[in-house]
Amino acid sequence: MFSGRFSAGCRKEQAGSLCSAESRKLRSQREENRANCPRHMAKKIALLFAGQGAQRVGMGHDLAEQFPVAADLFRHADEILGRNLSEIAWNGPIEELTKTSNCQPALYVHGLAALAALRDVLGDFDVGGAAGLSLGELTAHAAGGTFDFATGLRLVQKRGEFMDEACATTQGGMAAMIGGLENDVRQLAADEDVDIANINAPNQIVISGELAKVETSVGVAKEYGIGRAMMLNVAGAYHSRLMESAYVKLEKVLADLPMQSPDFPVISNVTGEEVETPQEIRQTLRDQVTGTVRWTDCMQRLIHLGCDFFIELGPGTVLAGLLKRMNRSIEVTSVSGPESARECAAVLS
Repeated sequence: MFSGRFSAGCRKEQAGSLCSAESRKLRSQREENRANCPRHMAKKIALLFAGQGAQRVGMGHDLAEQFPVAADLFRHADEILGRNLSEIAWNGPIEELTKTSNCQPALYVHGLAALAALRDVLGDFDVGGAAGLSLGELTAHAAGGTFDFATGLRLVQKRGEFMDEACATTQGGMAAMIGGLENDVRQLAADEDVDIANINAPNQIVISGELAKVETSVGVAKEYGIGRAMMLNVAGAYHSRLMESAYVKLEKVLADLPMQSPDFPVISNVTGEEVETPQEIRQTLRDQVTGTVRWTDCMQRLIHLGCDFFIELGPGTVLAGLLKRMNRSIEVTSVSGPESARECAAVLS
């Protein structure tokens, strides 16, 4: 299961500070909590992983301080990448963390560290399905065992680099369209020659494309019945045709990437359906770079699969908020640090 997949390469680091009296005390407390925990979880759990934009300085630091398994993942990531990613994630500055080549691997590690910490408190548990917003889809695949931690991290690093390169050679932008019907936003996008990047929730759609065309779209949005339109503070036109160079480069990397079918359903951003075979996974991860993130469809599919308890793993509560806008009756919680991990475990115990 998860802890075995992702910490086997890191256990040699357990010596030293992680074997301190405090660490032993935490492990003892965890074992006692598990022993006293009535394991009658009737809920079908879905995991949600954050995407770019959720990052914040300090992310994962408290997890690493209190959970050796989380510290292992951050340390292992630094070794794999050959640079101090944890320093950037924990201490910033935010301008450095926000760079796609830093932000994406940092969110990947933090999401898996949050899941590892939750399992550390709760013990192992079954997962009914998973999805991740944009970059988070790769984190979901790592959690499901499609590829191991190191393989996924290298893929995320390459993806971030390719997208940075695409941003540097284009002048792109993105804007949120709030309070409009999907068909109206699609008509606006067609008229102004921009792309639909994200369908995040009912009445919340993001467009992407050449900066001047996106700015024009914002200016005429009300003519299409859209309540509010606002430019987003992003480095480029993600999930649009301007990412074509990243699409081509990522396709070559994916072709040689070892992977297998995930242990539980992982929902594709571009289809809103489960992907099962390595061929399907390679194709959808490639297509996602220039295609539309159909997040609403992803959530509806997980609900259709019977998932009734959703856990957002990563900084902030954006995904939980989007889900509540779609379905107020669904239980959803966000896990980003030690306290929220323990609170989530208490609900599921």
